[in-house]
Amino acid sequence: MLETIQGDLYDYPKYYDLVYGSDWKAEYDFLLACFEKHATVKVRSVYEPACGTGRLLVKFAEAGYRVGGVDLNPKAVEYCNDRLERGGYARPATVGDMADFRTAKLIDAAFNTINSFRHLSTEAQALSHLQCVAQSLRPGGIYVLGLHLTPTAIEPMQEESWSARRGNLAVMSRLWVTDCDLKRRRETVGMSFDVYTPTRQFRIEDEVHFRTYTHRQMAMLLRNADEFDVTACYDFGYDIDEPVEVGPATEDVVYVLRKRGT
Repeated sequence: MLETIQGDLYDYPKYYDLVYGSDWKAEYDFLLACFEKHATVKVRSVYEPACGTGRLLVKFAEAGYRVGGVDLNPKAVEYCNDRLERGGYARPATVGDMADFRTAKLIDAAFNTINSFRHLSTEAQALSHLQCVAQSLRPGGIYVLGLHLTPTAIEPMQEESWSARRGNLAVMSRLWVTDCDLKRRRETVGMSFDVYTPTRQFRIEDEVHFRTYTHRQMAMLLRNADEFDVTACYDFGYDIDEPVEVGPATEDVVYVLRKRGT
C-alpha cells in the first residue's frame, strides 16, 4: 500500500504539470485555430486565468506571443514564472483571484480550458470573472472557456483516471465524485496523484469543490455576461471543424466567447 499524504494537489506543481501538461499540443493547436477562426483582431497576446503551472503559456511565449496569467496558488505561480524565466522570458504570472483581476494592457485572447472556472463557488464570482476577462480583452478578442457540465438527459461521469511519465518520474491521477448536491450547485470531488520515482512511491490525496452547471444554467450565466457573444461551442476532442450543439446530454464543452465591439 502506498504511503498517503493529505494535501492540496496544487501545492505539488511538478506532479500536476506532468499529469496535465502531457497533452498540451491538442489544446495548443485548437487555441491557435480558434484565434484564426473566431477572433476579429490579430491575436498577439494571450492571458490565462487560473494559469497554474503555465503549461500552455510557455508554448505561446516560445511562439512569440505576449503572455500573462493569474492564479491563487503561489507555488504554481512560482513554477510557472520559473519555467518562463529559464526560457529567457519575463515572469508574467501573478498571484491573485480570477474573479478580481485586471491586466496591465489589453489582451487579444484568453483561455481557461480544464474546468478551473468551476472553482468559482457562486454566481456572483462567476459573473465577476467573466466581466474581468471582458474588461481585459480588446473588442473582437476571444475567451476560450472549457468545463464539465452536469448532463440532465444521461447519467454523469463519476470517475476518470489517466497517467503520464517523464524520465524516471511517473504519476497516475484519479478523480472521483463523492457527493453532488444540485440544489446547492456543489459537487465534491476526490483527487489523487500516485507518484513513482526511483526511490519513493506515495499517494497525494485531496478533496475539492466545484460549482455545478447544467447547459441551461450556463446559458443563463453567459446571457448575463452581455459583453460577450457565444460564437461557437466544441467538445474536448478539440476539433475546430466539428462544432457541437450544447444540450441536456452535453458533459464536456468549450465555449468560444467573443467580446462585442469593434
